[in-house]
Amino acid sequence: MNVQYKVKIDAFEGPLDLLLHLINTLEIDIYDIPVAEITEQYMLYIHTMKELQLDVASEYLVMAATLLSIKSGMLLPKHEEELEEDDFGFEPEEDPRDELMRRLIEYRKYKEAADDLRHMEEERSKVFTKPPSDLSAYAAEPAAGSDPVNVTIYDMLGAFQKMMRRKKLQKPLQTKIARQEIPIEKRMDEILDEFRRNPRRRKFTELFPSDQKDHLVVTFLAILELMKNNSIMIEQEENFSDIYILGRV
Repeated sequence: MNVQYKVKIDAFEGPLDLLLHLINTLEIDIYDIPVAEITEQYMLYIHTMKELQLDVASEYLVMAATLLSIKSGMLLPKHEEELEEDDFGFEPEEDPRDELMRRLIEYRKYKEAADDLRHMEEERSKVFTKPPSDLSAYAAEPAAGSDPVNVTIYDMLGAFQKMMRRKKLQKPLQTKIARQEIPIEKRMDEILDEFRRNPRRRKFTELFPSDQKDHLVVTFLAILELMKNNSIMIEQEENFSDIYILGRV
């Protein structure tokens, strides 16, 4: 009996947000986007989201079709007539990436403006009309090193992709799998119980003791739900470093 899990995660902000994440991660020039590379990475994320049975909005699929269309258009050879027109000084045809580039730049402006407003709101929330008080006794002990990097849903998907590849390489050639359906709610309780018994922070991969695909997927969805419910904290010291999880228990 196959159990279909449908989970909608609020952290997904749309296909342009995913494209910006990929551009920043791959250190790509937004004014000269390598369409083949960005399309391959985008489709990998979409495939992973579908494999996890996340609720992929139609706008992600529309962007996938747009990227594939641009990629196909750039692969087509240029006709001789067009080459001759260029030689005589006619305006060359618009780069098919231009519209996407404009949308990304515009989206980035709004995203940065929203981040600035959020930061201003956070700073304003620290301002009080009462005289200052000594709160050093209540201050949390500062963590060693620099401030942790904000972990996004795309970072979590990337970590899951790496772990799946590593487990696939370590998997024996012959194995017997005992199929066992695990509800997401039960796996969430198991993870929280682990932190109650031992509150130390754990590496992301430590929460995946089983090599069974069903168990891996359910565990990952349980982690996302716990993130959404603010039941756990996610930390990453710097980009591309290990992701750590802490329980709020």
